[in-house]
Amino acid sequence: MQLHIGIDDTDSRKGGCTTYIAARLVEKFEKTGVTFIDYPNIIRLNPNIPYKTRGNAAVALRFESEDTSYDSVVETVLEEVEENSHFGRKGTEPAIIILKGRPSSVVKRFSDRALHDVVPEHVATRIIRNSRVCAAAYGGTLGFVGALAAVGQTLDGDHTYELVAYREQRNCGTPRRVDEESVKRMDELTTPQTFNNYDYENRRMLVTPHGPDPVLVGIRGETARIVLEAFRMLTINEPIERWVIFRTNHGTDAHLQNARVRGRIKPNRPIVLRGVVVDRPRTIRGGHVFFTIQCEKESIRCAAFEPTGKLRDTAARLLPGDEVTVFGGVHEHANDPSLTTNIEKMLVHRIAEQLMIENPVCARCGKHMKSAGKGQGFRCERCSVVLPDARKHTVALTRTLKLGLYAPTRKAHRHLTKPLSRYGLEKTWNRRAPSSVWHEP
Repeated sequence: MQLHIGIDDTDSRKGGCTTYIAARLVEKFEKTGVTFIDYPNIIRLNPNIPYKTRGNAAVALRFESEDTSYDSVVETVLEEVEENSHFGRKGTEPAIIILKGRPSSVVKRFSDRALHDVVPEHVATRIIRNSRVCAAAYGGTLGFVGALAAVGQTLDGDHTYELVAYREQRNCGTPRRVDEESVKRMDELTTPQTFNNYDYENRRMLVTPHGPDPVLVGIRGETARIVLEAFRMLTINEPIERWVIFRTNHGTDAHLQNARVRGRIKPNRPIVLRGVVVDRPRTIRGGHVFFTIQCEKESIRCAAFEPTGKLRDTAARLLPGDEVTVFGGVHEHANDPSLTTNIEKMLVHRIAEQLMIENPVCARCGKHMKSAGKGQGFRCERCSVVLPDARKHTVALTRTLKLGLYAPTRKAHRHLTKPLSRYGLEKTWNRRAPSSVWHEP
């Protein structure tokens, strides 16, 4: 019997972690003799959902077991979620999906939609009623969307791996004791096979989160082997309760694959929009840069926020006539009917010529001349040379902006956004079951 288990919405802004529940279930199920057919999956969904907690992720476990163990599997999952979810916290509505057999095409299509759309709860509940699933929800049915999407997203295309290590519960809420120099050494030795380990621009570790959740470190990379090797290079000065290697869509641009504009632009969705810059970028208080692009018959405001660093600086150098593709998420703001695309990255296709009208240059001293009066030409104030027939002329200025793809500084990367180092490393899944050491305990 093949089982696919999806879990979502067990955490809150005060703590908890759905991947931690998955890690505990891995240990429990392995002791019962099940055969995992995949690494546990972290499935990150539409990052523009306004009511998400942190990374808008759900998890899936996939294994084969004896038919007679089904009731035991259901009981184990329910007990684990009930024991470790943040019940009673605002916005926490845990949900569980347990599917027998392979996910149907209907479930897969639903999962693909959840990557780039705002999916109503009733769509998930309708599919659940018509599918071979055991489903449970606590406090509401919102979690069904993520749990069902995790079950259906089998990551057949591009994917990455993430080793997540967890703290002992008594240490949650305290600073994580991971040696910064060891993170930099690991990054130097493993890049580009690992990515987003350290932000050198801001001197900040990226493998360690900063909230009260139980995650100690998370190392992302191209293979299960490399993330384990990288993990063993770190100097960690506190006890590790457990660690697990996940397979994930982290860093794959999965949310942008179906985000090309078709029809009306809608808020809370990702977007990929190619157009021409129509106004000079303006920088507002806080260092955020805004500009507008025209795409066919529609124009849309774009924003590059201060934390994006180099991406923000690039946006500030745009000029009317430049042709770009912006990748990001569409948002609406209170008391403002217009929509804004918050840029995740930007591709510059064409750079407009920047022209300036200037006075003629004195042939003797090389200085720009001044007007000698209406209809009287120009005069050099230094040399007193007069050119009665001289005229202003147009010159092309050198642009500092270059063609190419621009990404934000590492600390501002969204989980799903593909880093520049991953281009050319895309891959498909070979459907091999986890091998060697991939979790402890």
